[in-house]
Amino acid sequence: MSDAVRPSEFFNHLTPPVRSPFSAIPAGLSAQPPQDDGRRGRLLLVDSLEINRRLAKSVLRSSGQYEFFEAATGRAALEILARQSIDLVILDIMMPDISGPEFCRRLRGNRKTQLLPILIITNMQGAEHEVLGIDAGADEYLTKPLHPSVLRARVRALLRHKSAIDSLDEAESILFALAQAVEARDSYTAEHCQRLATYSVTLGVALGLSRPELVALYRGGFLHDIGKISIPDSILHGRNSLTDAEWVIMKQHTTRGEEICRPMKSLAPVLPIIRSHHEKWDGSGYPDGLTGENIPLHARILQIVDIFDAIITERTYKRAFTVEEATAVMEQEVARGWRDPELVSLFVSLLSRNILESTASLIDTDWPEVSTMLRTFQAMHTNVQGTGQGIEMPKFVLQ
Repeated sequence: MSDAVRPSEFFNHLTPPVRSPFSAIPAGLSAQPPQDDGRRGRLLLVDSLEINRRLAKSVLRSSGQYEFFEAATGRAALEILARQSIDLVILDIMMPDISGPEFCRRLRGNRKTQLLPILIITNMQGAEHEVLGIDAGADEYLTKPLHPSVLRARVRALLRHKSAIDSLDEAESILFALAQAVEARDSYTAEHCQRLATYSVTLGVALGLSRPELVALYRGGFLHDIGKISIPDSILHGRNSLTDAEWVIMKQHTTRGEEICRPMKSLAPVLPIIRSHHEKWDGSGYPDGLTGENIPLHARILQIVDIFDAIITERTYKRAFTVEEATAVMEQEVARGWRDPELVSLFVSLLSRNILESTASLIDTDWPEVSTMLRTFQAMHTNVQGTGQGIEMPKFVLQ
């Protein structure tokens, strides 16, 4: 699988799924560059020659309100990017320490700067140089001499692109904030979604899933029950058993959640998880009565870890079960025809080696801890593989 990912790398490439729940929901994508919202566009000029940086500032100052940052070397530029929030990098392909293409690759490989627009301006002619820059991650490639109006137009276009990305990111963050609002309605779910996200990714790594699939699993852990935001508290937290009519409403949270997230194209891979995580292997689940492998794989993964976490977590009406007891319950559900037997078997094998417990113990709501957890996860598998005592992991996962 060409898009496979090593466990230790995965979380380093993710953006934290939840930011401030108090952000305003955007009415639509902005057609204006960021400085039109009251903040000046922040441009980083990276060129070893000061005269070139001065010329760029002179041209751009006449067309809009920009705040400029300057660097004569690639390393100096990286230091600025680590400290400042930048909207656009204007870069010379020839630098004394880091080449333009290598600089682009470093930005694209960093979670903070992977979507930052990059404009290369250079004296170097030839299609091979342009292809090299674009392949490395540059968004635009201009060769000198160029007309000032062309530079101004390119900068405006790239800032509009950045604004659109920021708007999408904010809208997505609102959905995750809504998911957290669902969690806040129940003390049990306050940390439940974080555990599901992590357990799902752990099982996904064991299956050798690609990075995009792991991202979908991680997001699905947070968003799978977002549809419960539309369920009345009297039904969601009622002390008595649900009536038939109330149960019909309760089951609608899967389709309601799908409807909430469908407008976000970036969440398309998560929709099958949201809709189908209550399906059962024998077709007795909801909302569609899917059977066997017709149930999306990612939904099957999440439902298994969801059940496990529910069993081992203490509630007001039950004690926390041991892992051994939870394993027995899950195997009973397989015997009833409710769960994917192969996935449950793999999950139980992870449990028997304390892999989930060992990784989950490192989890914290602070983002860096999740990276630590995955690095430890890789080390554990590397160690047990060396002694012949661990589960058999796909080789490309550990390479």
